[in-house]
Amino acid sequence: MTVVYNLVVIAHLLGLAAVIGGYAAGRPKVSEVMVWGARTQIVTGLILVGMADGIGSLDKNLDMAKIVVKLVIAVAVAGLAEVAHADAKRGKTIAWMADAAGLLAIANVFVAVLWH
Repeated sequence: MTVVYNLVVIAHLLGLAAVIGGYAAGRPKVSEVMVWGARTQIVTGLILVGMADGIGSLDKNLDMAKIVVKLVIAVAVAGLAEVAHADAKRGKTIAWMADAAGLLAIANVFVAVLWH
Protein backbone atom coordinates (compact mmCIF):
# COMPACT_ATOMS: atom_id res chain seq x y z
CA MET A 1 0.00 0.00 0.00
CA THR A 2 2.95 2.31 0.52
CA VAL A 3 3.63 2.33 -3.22
CA VAL A 4 0.03 3.32 -4.00
CA TYR A 5 0.15 6.02 -1.32
CA ASN A 6 3.39 7.39 -2.78
CA LEU A 7 1.90 7.41 -6.30
CA VAL A 8 -1.01 9.50 -4.99
CA VAL A 9 1.51 11.84 -3.32
CA ILE A 10 3.21 12.25 -6.72
CA ALA A 11 -0.14 13.08 -8.35
CA HIS A 12 -0.79 15.58 -5.54
CA LEU A 13 2.56 17.27 -6.17
CA LEU A 14 1.92 17.37 -9.91
CA GLY A 15 -1.41 19.09 -9.20
CA LEU A 16 0.45 21.63 -7.10
CA ALA A 17 2.94 22.20 -9.91
CA ALA A 18 0.06 22.73 -12.35
CA VAL A 19 -1.61 25.31 -10.11
CA ILE A 20 1.51 27.34 -9.32
CA GLY A 21 3.09 26.85 -12.75
CA GLY A 22 -0.19 27.73 -14.43
CA TYR A 23 -0.40 30.85 -12.31
CA ALA A 24 3.17 31.91 -13.10
CA ALA A 25 2.82 31.22 -16.83
CA GLY A 26 -0.72 32.45 -17.41
CA ARG A 27 -1.10 35.48 -15.20
CA PRO A 28 -3.36 37.55 -15.36
CA LYS A 29 -5.58 34.84 -16.83
CA VAL A 30 -6.34 31.48 -15.24
CA SER A 31 -5.50 28.68 -17.63
CA GLU A 32 -7.20 25.33 -17.84
CA VAL A 33 -3.98 23.79 -16.49
CA MET A 34 -4.41 25.76 -13.29
CA VAL A 35 -8.05 24.70 -12.96
CA TRP A 36 -7.23 21.01 -13.44
CA GLY A 37 -4.33 21.30 -11.02
CA ALA A 38 -6.66 22.73 -8.37
CA ARG A 39 -9.15 19.91 -8.94
CA THR A 40 -6.34 17.35 -8.74
CA GLN A 41 -5.13 18.85 -5.46
CA ILE A 42 -8.53 18.44 -3.82
CA VAL A 43 -9.17 14.90 -5.06
CA THR A 44 -5.70 13.55 -4.32
CA GLY A 45 -5.61 15.34 -0.96
CA LEU A 46 -8.85 13.67 0.09
CA ILE A 47 -7.54 10.30 -1.11
CA LEU A 48 -4.33 10.77 0.86
CA VAL A 49 -6.22 11.61 4.05
CA GLY A 50 -8.52 8.63 3.57
CA MET A 51 -5.61 6.29 2.99
CA ALA A 52 -3.57 7.69 5.89
CA ASP A 53 -6.53 7.42 8.26
CA GLY A 54 -7.84 4.07 7.09
CA ILE A 55 -4.68 2.04 6.48
CA GLY A 56 -2.85 1.42 9.72
CA SER A 57 0.23 -0.04 8.04
CA LEU A 58 1.04 3.38 6.54
CA ASP A 59 1.70 4.59 10.12
CA LYS A 60 0.58 8.18 9.47
CA ASN A 61 -0.38 10.58 12.26
CA LEU A 62 -2.92 13.09 10.99
CA ASP A 63 -3.39 16.62 12.31
CA MET A 64 -7.02 17.22 11.44
CA ALA A 65 -6.82 20.96 12.12
CA LYS A 66 -4.05 21.26 9.53
CA ILE A 67 -6.00 19.12 7.07
CA VAL A 68 -9.12 21.27 7.45
CA VAL A 69 -7.14 24.47 6.92
CA LYS A 70 -5.49 23.01 3.80
CA LEU A 71 -8.85 21.80 2.47
CA VAL A 72 -10.49 25.20 2.97
CA ILE A 73 -7.61 26.90 1.16
CA ALA A 74 -7.69 24.30 -1.65
CA VAL A 75 -11.44 24.77 -2.15
CA ALA A 76 -10.93 28.55 -2.27
CA VAL A 77 -8.16 28.12 -4.87
CA ALA A 78 -10.35 25.83 -6.97
CA GLY A 79 -13.36 28.14 -6.70
CA LEU A 80 -11.39 31.21 -7.69
CA ALA A 81 -9.70 29.34 -10.54
CA GLU A 82 -13.01 27.97 -11.85
CA VAL A 83 -14.74 31.36 -11.82
CA ALA A 84 -11.76 33.24 -13.26
CA HIS A 85 -11.29 30.66 -16.02
CA ALA A 86 -14.98 30.76 -16.93
CA ASP A 87 -14.84 34.55 -17.07
CA ALA A 88 -11.65 34.45 -19.17
CA LYS A 89 -13.38 32.20 -21.71
CA ARG A 90 -16.00 34.94 -22.08
CA GLY A 91 -13.28 37.55 -22.64
CA LYS A 92 -13.42 39.03 -19.14
CA THR A 93 -10.11 38.83 -17.28
CA ILE A 94 -10.21 39.42 -13.54
CA ALA A 95 -6.55 39.57 -12.53
CA TRP A 96 -7.15 39.65 -8.79
CA MET A 97 -8.82 36.23 -8.93
CA ALA A 98 -5.81 34.69 -10.65
CA ASP A 99 -3.52 36.36 -8.11
CA ALA A 100 -5.66 35.25 -5.18
CA ALA A 101 -5.78 31.64 -6.43
CA GLY A 102 -2.03 31.54 -7.09
CA LEU A 103 -1.04 33.16 -3.81
CA LEU A 104 -3.44 30.97 -1.81
CA ALA A 105 -1.91 27.90 -3.47
CA ILE A 106 1.53 29.11 -2.41
CA ALA A 107 0.19 29.75 1.10
CA ASN A 108 -1.06 26.17 1.16
CA VAL A 109 2.51 24.99 0.51
CA PHE A 110 3.65 27.00 3.53
CA VAL A 111 0.93 25.42 5.67
CA ALA A 112 1.91 21.94 4.47
CA VAL A 113 5.60 22.39 5.16
CA LEU A 114 5.77 24.68 8.18
CA TRP A 115 2.81 23.52 10.30
CA HIS A 116 4.08 20.85 12.67
